[in-house]
Amino acid sequence: MKHISRLFAATCLALMACQGAVAQEEKPAPIPFAGGTLTVTQVEEYGERTLAFDGKELAKAYFVYFNGIVKVGGVDVAMFDVGDGGNACGPAKVMVWKQEGNEVQQASIGEDDCGAPPAGVSDEAIYFVPWLLPGASADVKKWSPQTGFALAGHLTYTPDAGSGWTDLDPAKFDNIIDAFHNEAVYGEAKKLLGDGLTDMATSLLVGSGIEKTASGIAYARGCVPHACGLGDGFMAIDTKGKKLYFARQNEKTGPDAWPALKDWPGELRDAMDKALAPPQ
Repeated sequence: MKHISRLFAATCLALMACQGAVAQEEKPAPIPFAGGTLTVTQVEEYGERTLAFDGKELAKAYFVYFNGIVKVGGVDVAMFDVGDGGNACGPAKVMVWKQEGNEVQQASIGEDDCGAPPAGVSDEAIYFVPWLLPGASADVKKWSPQTGFALAGHLTYTPDAGSGWTDLDPAKFDNIIDAFHNEAVYGEAKKLLGDGLTDMATSLLVGSGIEKTASGIAYARGCVPHACGLGDGFMAIDTKGKKLYFARQNEKTGPDAWPALKDWPGELRDAMDKALAPPQ
C-alpha cells in the first residue's frame, strides 16, 4: 500500500487521543486556531458538548476531546474525538481546517461505524488504519484537506512468517490471542475454525491470565468486550503435541468445541468446564 509504511514513522494520533481523554478538563480552554478560536462548551451539567469555531458549531456530542494540531499537506488540522460515550462504540474522529480564503471546514470518520480506526499522520495525509483480529481484513482510508477521503489500501491479518511451535512461549503472552501471531498456530487455528476464526478470537479479547494443566498445556478464558458471560471463549495450546483446542459457551447445547470434546485430554476438558462454568 503506497505511503502506508511512512505513517508508522510519524506520531500515532491514537496515542494523542488517549492522552487527551485523560487530561481533558471539565471546562476546556479555548484553542487558538487559524486566526480564530476553537471552543468546546457545555450548557447543561450532563448535557452535550459543542465544538465551535468563532461561534460556528462544528460538532456536538456528550464527549468532545481535543487531540492536537497537525500539519497535513501544508494545512493545519485540529483533531478531535467526538462521541456519545458508553462502552458500546469508540468515538468518531473530527478534523477541522481552514484554507486561505475559505471558511472553516470539518470532516469526520467513524460516526456510522462504531468509532474511527486509529489515525496516523504523514506529510500528505492522515491514514485510518484498522486494528485487525485474526482472520479479518479491512480497508485503510486516508484523508487530506485537498482531496478528502480516499481508499489507501486493504489490510489482511498475517502471522509472523516462518514462526513455528518451537518459537512459542505462552508465559510471555499478554493475552492468549497473541499466539495467533505465530504462523504455525494461525495455520492450525484456520484448519480447526475456518471462517469462524475471527468470531473465536473476538470471544477471547477480554482475557484471563495464562494457566497450565498438570501436563503443561497452556490455556485461558476470554470474553467479548462489554458482553462477558455471553459466548465466552476458551483456548488451549499444547506446544509439545502441536495441537490447539477451542471452546465457546452455548447456552442451549453446552460449549461448542474444536476439535470435538471427545478428542480433548481429560485434564483439559475439566479446566475448560471450570473456566466456562456460569458464576454461582
